[in-house]
Amino acid sequence: MSTNDAGGAQVKSAVRTVELLEHFAGRPGMHSLAAVQEAVGYPKSSLYMLLRTLVELGWVETDATGTRYGIGVRALLVGTSYLDGDEVVAASRPALDRLSDDTTETIHLARLDGADVVYLATRQSPHFLRPFTRVGRRLPAHSTSLGKALLATHTDEQVRTLLPETLPALTAHTVTDREQLIEELRLVREQGYAVDREENTLGLCCFGVVLPYRTPARDAVSCSVPAARLTPGHEQLIKEALFDARDRLAPATRRL
Repeated sequence: MSTNDAGGAQVKSAVRTVELLEHFAGRPGMHSLAAVQEAVGYPKSSLYMLLRTLVELGWVETDATGTRYGIGVRALLVGTSYLDGDEVVAASRPALDRLSDDTTETIHLARLDGADVVYLATRQSPHFLRPFTRVGRRLPAHSTSLGKALLATHTDEQVRTLLPETLPALTAHTVTDREQLIEELRLVREQGYAVDREENTLGLCCFGVVLPYRTPARDAVSCSVPAARLTPGHEQLIKEALFDARDRLAPATRRL
């Protein structure tokens, strides 16, 4: 094998490793070798050897029978390290706490990653009726207030590049036409905030603003509230609290 061939083989192995870990990350639980092979399409023998290596290194775990596989604890350690070292997450903690107190609703900090948003931090509402969103969750940008606020900092052409022409529907309220979404993003730019009215989860409304420490923006903060608890007065309070949190975060994030 030539050096180039060896180098190519090493790159291919690395790509397969990352794709396999991302496969497990997006599908919690344990999965059989056959199910994993059907999903990723790798040769069964190569997949088995790769899985065994990842098990030995702690990136993948097996069940008691040794025949089913899932994401391992090493992935948690790396993910936690990412959050612990992220300057925006650290700088936003006081503002997220204050926003949670001011609104008594669930608060999120998320980052745009391609066509999705990934949740970096959350503050749970003290109310019995409240949404539950875990750190690390990935959701389509077009169906969330966080994502729409972030997409609005891109040009129309950039949005067309990021998103497919037809967008997946998460509820009956989700905007599934890209051009219709682009029209909505123009309003988001004018008013300075985005709204998701049961577009991602039935019964849940969200309001989001970006942290404008870079352009296009990378991070956004949102407030989620059950539609049953959303009065006009409460909605206004949430919007004002979000703008206040954004303004209080501006000096800290401007240095990043």
